[in-house]
Amino acid sequence: MSERMIKQFMEMVQIDSESSNEANFINYLEKEFQKLGAETIQDSYGNLIAKLPAKGCGGKDPILLSCHADTVKPGVGIEPVLKNGVIRSKGETILGADDKAGIAEMLEALRIAEVRPPVEVAISREEEIGLFGVKNLDYSKLTAKKGFLLDNDTLDTIIIGGPSYFTFDVTVKGKSAHAGMEPEKGVNAITAAAKAIAALRIGRIDHETTANVGIIEGGIVRNGVPDKVVFMAECRSLKHDKAEKLANEMKEIINRKVKAAGAKVEIDEKNLCKVVDIPESSFTVLLSKQALKKVGIDAKATFMTGFTDASIYNNMGIEMAVVGIGARNEHSLEEHIYVEDMEKALIMIVEILRLSAQ
Repeated sequence: MSERMIKQFMEMVQIDSESSNEANFINYLEKEFQKLGAETIQDSYGNLIAKLPAKGCGGKDPILLSCHADTVKPGVGIEPVLKNGVIRSKGETILGADDKAGIAEMLEALRIAEVRPPVEVAISREEEIGLFGVKNLDYSKLTAKKGFLLDNDTLDTIIIGGPSYFTFDVTVKGKSAHAGMEPEKGVNAITAAAKAIAALRIGRIDHETTANVGIIEGGIVRNGVPDKVVFMAECRSLKHDKAEKLANEMKEIINRKVKAAGAKVEIDEKNLCKVVDIPESSFTVLLSKQALKKVGIDAKATFMTGFTDASIYNNMGIEMAVVGIGARNEHSLEEHIYVEDMEKALIMIVEILRLSAQ
């Protein structure tokens, strides 16, 4: 067992780094990469970029290894517990294995790998709330054109594609009034928003398309007709035209239903990323599969309707496959990771480095 890796992982999850509050953890990681002999820089957005020279080989192209520094909530005051080969939080928070297990595995692999090409590392901020770190990454500091994102859960799958993703921040404006004395003078923004939301197709639309409304906020007092409601919706699909069609449908329904209820509406729509689909025959996928055979895993390439930093890297022209780190039940209080899986991931990364140097 790599006791050093496990000890560092458990140390790292105790450094608070919920999205937008990663600075202390980024500073910690910068020092860790400097200990490995890396040249480091934090770009203007606060992402960490580190560069390490080749080891045991020469004349090879660099590869990019990437993880994200932030965690979802609740991620403050995490207390990790190791019992029977499984690491969990004490129970009141997430664990933070997503993505700190990937970072711990990467650091240990870079320590022990006897052979590697030049390695560039990018640790992004604010992945969990919209991939904002990688979208604002200073790509002028990177030269690698191929890389591996350590942010998939299972070790037996390699993510080669992600969805087109649309978001909608909707503001519904009604008219305030006293709910008991003169409700007929008001326009209830909550009612208008509710009618719009109820008319939307929500959930799994088909095997590659989903939609959701995740946040709704509005009203001030119980006995007042509310004049403003904000809700946040999304849709995504592994086919861009499907995502675009569904986005247009959602906007049309929201506009029509809100206006029919006598209220006004503003919709701020964003297409945060476009479909990614790298071939199974690509360098990063074939090499990942070969590396996983080292630990007896016959990995399959697959698509996901979630999204990762790899969507942006691939959109930016850096071929990026997503490999597993062993985390389970991410984004929940039941998140945990098996030490055995972390050790397999470590061996995989060392093998990725070795194979990339050939």
